[in-house]
Amino acid sequence: MGGGGKGKGKGKGKGRGKGGKKSKKAPAEVDILSPAAMLNAYYIAHNAAACLEFRGFPWPDSPKKKGKKRK
Repeated sequence: MGGGGKGKGKGKGKGRGKGGKKSKKAPAEVDILSPAAMLNAYYIAHNAAACLEFRGFPWPDSPKKKGKKRK
């Protein structure tokens, strides 16, 4: 009744993973003035400058935000 083990055990092989080659896709063009984006900006931004900064258009010579220091 012994299970004489000709089968391969899990995780013991040296085969390749499922990764393989990954093709890089260009990010899709996003309309920042779409209704969904404007609704999101309405809730996250306090003013026009904040909205533009969230969208990746910061004011030149603006002071950089400092993160909270953790102890």
